[in-house]
Amino acid sequence: MATWLNYHHLHYFWTIVREGSVSAASRKLRLSQPTVSEQLKELEGALGVALFHRRGGRLVLTESGSHVYRYADEIFTLGRELTDTLAGRTALRSARLVVGVADVMPKLIVERLLAPALKLQPQLRLVCYEDRHERLLSDLSLYELDVVLTDTYVTSSSGFRGFGHLLGESPIGLFAKPKLAERLRKNFPKSLEDVPLLLPIEPTSLRAALMGWFDRHGVRPRIRGEFQDSALLMVFGRAGEGVCAAPTVLVEEIMAQHRLALVAEVEGVHERFYAVTAERKITHPGVRAITESARTKLFQS
Repeated sequence: MATWLNYHHLHYFWTIVREGSVSAASRKLRLSQPTVSEQLKELEGALGVALFHRRGGRLVLTESGSHVYRYADEIFTLGRELTDTLAGRTALRSARLVVGVADVMPKLIVERLLAPALKLQPQLRLVCYEDRHERLLSDLSLYELDVVLTDTYVTSSSGFRGFGHLLGESPIGLFAKPKLAERLRKNFPKSLEDVPLLLPIEPTSLRAALMGWFDRHGVRPRIRGEFQDSALLMVFGRAGEGVCAAPTVLVEEIMAQHRLALVAEVEGVHERFYAVTAERKITHPGVRAITESARTKLFQS
């Protein structure tokens, strides 16, 4: 392990991560690609760790690489602030919160969950990635994310040694265009027979709960569409393509933004929401703001 860090090599590594590849970093640095590659190897040798591994033909940070990048980003951010200060400009330290959002999460819920973190730190730099639950947990395990927002509980069988923090839960309601909603309220839930239904794609906990509820009531709606993205599902609902399910904690927003009306709550069906972190104790102030506000305000009822 080196006792002195070559900051030129660290800067090349930092640039590779930010640009996405060695070739792009070479163009940014105005150096040849072999030069940048060689100095990356020298940095790995000095640190005694591998910083990247290849996945599908692209460079992906290792766990050690993610750890080094966080320090590098802080070092070079401080350097920019130093030069700004000496030049007479006001330097504002901006914290960074990197969030992974499961693609099935209702986007209105995500916005309300993240709002307290932005309010707590006005200079916060928020970075959001959307992907499948499993892939986000993989990125979290490499410390590429600070937190994952999901509707799926993390179990020991998932192979991920992370910690799920329950944010709260909401009853689920069925929503439709106002005229259709008014008609479906009569003789509910039998009125749902053969009605076009918009559902999250399999497998999700919400879809399984809804299908179980339909089976228990002997109702067979017609599945009109299946969506991986919850926001797209609501867009099709707003267009009148079918009935959609959503947390009733969002009823006011759904009525205002999507011009949909509540048909009825689905009795006994709830959706739970979790913040997943790589460590048991939540240390990031932004993540603490998210969890505390969710439990005391958003899902208080």
